[in-house]
Amino acid sequence: MSIYGKKIAILVEADFEDEELTKPLKTMKEAGAEITVIGDRPGTKYRGKRRHAEIFSDISADKIEPDRFDAVIIPGGYAPDKMRLHQAMIDLVKGMFERGKLVAAVCHGPQLLISAGIVKGKRVTSWPSIAIDLKNAGARWSDEDVVIDGNLLTSRKPSDLDAFSKAIIGNLENR
Repeated sequence: MSIYGKKIAILVEADFEDEELTKPLKTMKEAGAEITVIGDRPGTKYRGKRRHAEIFSDISADKIEPDRFDAVIIPGGYAPDKMRLHQAMIDLVKGMFERGKLVAAVCHGPQLLISAGIVKGKRVTSWPSIAIDLKNAGARWSDEDVVIDGNLLTSRKPSDLDAFSKAIIGNLENR
């Protein structure tokens, strides 16, 4: 599986679910993708909620154009709730979605999708505790390891990360 030359944005904020950022990042790099870590501020160190991972942002979301990337990955943990406070992150996700780029979110990541207003009528999955939020936003929630609806790809939890990463790569191989 190769996605050599594909450009992927990975969003980051404090208290991301460690493995939900680090595992897809490693898998995408190994598959040949170019990764840009996007935070609220450039050069900022963010720590995972379990304190097993630290990562620096390459650039801030307000300096990015959606056309620059083929996909965006939104990890879970407490980070997506914090990302929702940054309009530039919301706008980036919405812009990528509207341009038909792949938008992938895992666990609590779909909270950002709700704020971007892109889940209405879409089939999605997530960590079970936010299923009600997704349903209230008009999504059709399903308890599956990965759900793909058009250019929206969602997954539930850390144990689904292999399937999540494989689905992202498969989707990008066909673009």
